[in-house]
Amino acid sequence: MRSPRLTLAHPAAGNEGKAFIGAAPLRARMKLGITDYVDCAHHLTDHKKCGFPHGHTYRIDVTLDSQQRGDMIVDFAEFKERVRAVLAKYDHRDWNSTLKVPTVENICELLHGELRKSFTYPITVRVWEGVDKWAEL
Repeated sequence: MRSPRLTLAHPAAGNEGKAFIGAAPLRARMKLGITDYVDCAHHLTDHKKCGFPHGHTYRIDVTLDSQQRGDMIVDFAEFKERVRAVLAKYDHRDWNSTLKVPTVENICELLHGELRKSFTYPITVRVWEGVDKWAEL
């Protein structure tokens, strides 16, 4: 027997046969997440403390929200690969070359917009600037 293929297609998009392992019934809603990191520089013009170029290690949490069917929502390897493809464009770069005002809120909005193109499931993106400051969309 051939094993079924697993992709990141959402059942609402009419891709029931591609999104799930087998034809198992729907189960509880579940969130599935990964964490990755990027190191970036930035500065906030005219800001008292952050007006000078400096850097952060940004922790990026990405969460998929899905109705579970079968034993697996998504293959973690594929999930990580899609997230890393987006984050790689910014790692060891200066946010000011991409955003006029690179606050954690604007960084989160940028990453959410790009990452949601990679998934058909609803996603949440949380961007941590340091260990105790974050924005989520």
